Amino acid sequence: MTEPTQTGDSPANILCKSCGLCCTGHLFAWAHLNAAELFYAQSLGLNVIQDNPHQRGFTQPCPMWNGVCALYTSPKYPRSCKRYNCDVLRRLLDEDISLPDALSIIQETLTLIREIELLLPASSALSFRERLIAFKEELESNEREYTESENEFLSKAEVLLTYYEEGFGMDDFIDYEK
Repeated sequence: MTEPTQTGDSPANILCKSCGLCCTGHLFAWAHLNAAELFYAQSLGLNVIQDNPHQRGFTQPCPMWNGVCALYTSPKYPRSCKRYNCDVLRRLLDEDISLPDALSIIQETLTLIREIELLLPASSALSFRERLIAFKEELESNEREYTESENEFLSKAEVLLTYYEEGFGMDDFIDYEK
């Protein structure tokens, strides 16, 4: 499954370049960096977190993502980004799923995210994942009848969080060790 396609890109690269969920703040609120990567990350304009060595990294969404990662082929591509493989990618690499099926999972997830974004209230949080969880928790903490829109949001949020867990291997809300 790692053989190049007619475009010269491997199926794994095609999948990652078409997705970007690990870069956009949809899967994670932040990503780890090692100490040697901090200065370079800051010079790129990444919002670096460095107060705690166990939570050293940069916040999501990553400004290097603009439909494709600007650092993807750079020797300065963060180590954690290189190492991260979501479950969809792992299944593709293990040949448990075809590239068209993997791309279909990505498209279904992106479509659901776009639908949920329309239902989210305005927030100062940049990360979609943070906004999603905060609104979900706010609604669930209120003991009242939900509006039709709130019910729709909660229903779609549950489906998306299931996609995240079952399709991408994400059951943690805040961060990841790529």
